[in-house]
Formats: sequence, structure tokens, C-alpha cells
Amino acid sequence: MRGLVIGLAGIGLSMTYSILNFANFAHGDYITAGAFSGWATTYLVAGLGRADVGALLLVGAGGSVYGGTLDIGIVSTPLAIVLGLLVAGVFTVALSLFVDRTVFRPIRDEDGITLLITSIGVAFALRYLIQFVFGSDVRGTTAQPPSFSLYFVDGAVRINMHDLTLAVVAGGLMLAVHLLLQRTKLGKAMRAMSDNEDLARVTGIPTERVVRSVWIIGGALTGVAGYTFILWKGTLGFNDGWLLLLLIFAAVILGGIGSVYGAITGGLVIGLTASLSVIWIPSAFARAAAFVVMILILLVKPEGLFSGRSTA
Repeated sequence: MRGLVIGLAGIGLSMTYSILNFANFAHGDYITAGAFSGWATTYLVAGLGRADVGALLLVGAGGSVYGGTLDIGIVSTPLAIVLGLLVAGVFTVALSLFVDRTVFRPIRDEDGITLLITSIGVAFALRYLIQFVFGSDVRGTTAQPPSFSLYFVDGAVRINMHDLTLAVVAGGLMLAVHLLLQRTKLGKAMRAMSDNEDLARVTGIPTERVVRSVWIIGGALTGVAGYTFILWKGTLGFNDGWLLLLLIFAAVILGGIGSVYGAITGGLVIGLTASLSVIWIPSAFARAAAFVVMILILLVKPEGLFSGRSTA
């Protein structure tokens, strides 16, 4: 589950690097912004008439209302979850386009370091704006979801409905990205621009439209990833995306910088490593274990699992 979230969020980061040629450090805070917008919607729909509207829109800031009290879950409040998921994607798209138009677009012709440092500034601004509006407390967002067991020869695996929801949503969106890249004119334009932007412009590809499409697709996937991540783990904090960002970068680098398929595969490897390592080492070192695995793989295959900088 963790690997699916990292892989889904990594697609947007990989596309940004591949086509816009910079590492967007604000990506983690896009995840958080999408999560808060989506969960504010979910709280409002699930709790309308049962709690104060202001408390619902602030996702229960200060302990004013709890997701468990509202019985929020994919089974108990499916409409609230679906609407929250949609709003998370749409809001993150709008945020991505706004930041690109006001911040990144005016300096797009500068070097990658300028864009990178600017994205760090955007990240801090977003993070502390979210903290100012919603507060710094970590709040529970869902009720305990129904679960079922899958039985094997040596035991059973317990899976709840939020696990299943994350798997279906992430798997479906990853398949959609594959079809977009391989079967549509927009996907071919993205791959062409990734390979050679100047040649793509000369041959008549509308590069500005492609850039806008990258922010739209990447923003939607990022917002959905943030929302489903919170649905899966059941808690929400103002720095969740920032804490996830280093693992996303690790996944993108491991898969091959600029490769969408590499980001997906790298996300699964990093997520599995971080989760399974707690069997042998203390949980506090799980993040470090993921980076150790990344380093070991890169020592053998320095160009990454998918060998290079390509949206395909």
C-alpha cells in the first residue's frame, strides 16, 4: 500500500523532471494540500447537520470533531469519500497551474538550480500556510473500516476496505497513465518533448500545451495520492507530504530519473522495503533501510531500473 502511494505520487514528480527539467521540491506539499482539500470536503459531506460547518471545513482542527465520530469510511460514507477524492485531484490541479503561472513560468528559461531553489521556497510557503489555516495537530480521519482475511498455506493476511480502495484507485490510475502515454497524441507529444524539447517545438508540437497538461495530470495524480494515503493510514498532519517526499525522490531516482514506469516500480520497491524492514530492524530505521536498498541497486545499475530519462 505504501509503495502504491509513493509510485502514484512519483509519476507527477517524474513527469515534471522529464519535461520541465527540474526537481520540484514543492511536490510533497502539493500532496498535503490535496489531502487537506479532499478531507475538508469529506468531513463537510459526512458531517453536515451533525457538527459546526467551520469545524468540518478545518478537518476537525483542535479536536473540534473526529472522523471516527462521523463514522467516515468507504463503506459507511462512500459519497463523502468519492467527492473528497475528486476534490483532492481538482484542487491540486488548480494549485499546480496557479503556482506554475505565477512562480515557475516567469523563470522557466533559467537553469535547474534556480527552479529547484524556488520550488523549495514554494514548499515552505505552502506548508506553513496549511499549518496556519488547519493547525499543527495530527488528527484521526476515519472510523475503523471493515476487513477480511486472505488465507494461505502458512497463515492469513488481513486486508481492510481502505487497503482495497487504495489498490483499486492507484492501479486504475497507473493503467490510465500507461494508456495515455502509449495510445494518445498527447502522450506521444510528451515523450517527444522529453526526448528533445527544441526538436519538438520545431516540428509543431504545442509545447506550452504539453507543459500545462503535465501540471494537470501530475497534479491530479498527486492530489489523489495524498487523499488515498490519508484514507489508508487514518491520520492527517500538515507535514505528511514533506515526510513522504524523500521516499518519492528515492523511488524516482531508483526507477530512472524521468521514467514514469520507473517511478511506479521504484515506488513499489521503496514502499515494500520501508514496510518489510521492520521485521528485522526497529521501525525508526525503516526509512534509512529504503535508502540503503536504493544505493545498493544504483551501485549495480547506476542509470536506474528503467535506464534513463524518458516518460515511457
